[in-house]
Amino acid sequence: MRLNIVPENTNVNFVGMRKFAYPLSIALIIFAVGSFLVQGLNFGIDFRGGILIEIKTEGPADVAQLRSTVGGLNLGEVQVQEFGAPDDVLIRVQQQDGAEKEQLAAIETIKAALGDIVTEYRRTEFVGPTVGAELIQSAIWAVVLAIGAILIYIWFRFEWQFGVGAVIALTHDVLTTIGLFAITQLEFNLATVAAILTIAGYSINDTVVIYDRVREELRRYKKLDMPSLLNLAANRTLSRTFMTSVTTLIALIALAIFGGTIIRDFSLAMIWGVIIGTYSSIFVAVPILLALKLSRENLSAGLEEGSEDEGDDTTPADEKG
Repeated sequence: MRLNIVPENTNVNFVGMRKFAYPLSIALIIFAVGSFLVQGLNFGIDFRGGILIEIKTEGPADVAQLRSTVGGLNLGEVQVQEFGAPDDVLIRVQQQDGAEKEQLAAIETIKAALGDIVTEYRRTEFVGPTVGAELIQSAIWAVVLAIGAILIYIWFRFEWQFGVGAVIALTHDVLTTIGLFAITQLEFNLATVAAILTIAGYSINDTVVIYDRVREELRRYKKLDMPSLLNLAANRTLSRTFMTSVTTLIALIALAIFGGTIIRDFSLAMIWGVIIGTYSSIFVAVPILLALKLSRENLSAGLEEGSEDEGDDTTPADEKG
């Protein structure tokens, strides 16, 4: 027996809720952008620069002990994580005040504190602020180019209204996620950039599934008014959307709770991304098609060609008496 969490005859007026969804989304974006401009982001070592030391230990490394040892040296922010093998550890310490002399002094302090725990120092590097600035620029380009590539794909895969709607929803998700980090001052590092790109992929996948269903219903119900048709498509994909979101959230919540400090910020970003991505796919991407004047005349010739399930019904089959 199949478990139906969302009843098959669900008929929620998602399009009608746009009068509440649009102001909410606009408020979220304004709040996010405002927080970013006022507070900025709490950039991690990846972007601010700092000291990087890769070590090899005798047997599997005790990461918690290493983090406590280095963290107790009052050198500022410290990150300690396994790097490949269990006995290979990467230590990152924020950039010290001063020039190269102060950075070298901090490195010697770390080495003295670690003592016999380390059997080999595989590399010791100092990431300067110039490299951090270049990484920030690369991260921005990565996000912008990813959104641009998605726009091009959706434009070719669907019609231009779908492409614009998908990118509006996607930009909504990215801006609110960045705003979350500005508001909470969670560390923004390369892992966060990876989370944003993952959120973009998740969100656009959800949106494409719904948009594909919109095209199917446009072909099947040629006389059904557009708001009803959009609601029909959103409702018929609701079960899939709900199940995908919930199962993904279960895994992410487990990571946030038990994954440790190294991936906690990444997990929190992903949790927010799944929630906001699901919301935008239904409440932003679908109703925006009305504002973009989507109509059957906009569809490509290929979609208008006959098919076996094509008909002139104005009422969905599962709603007939």
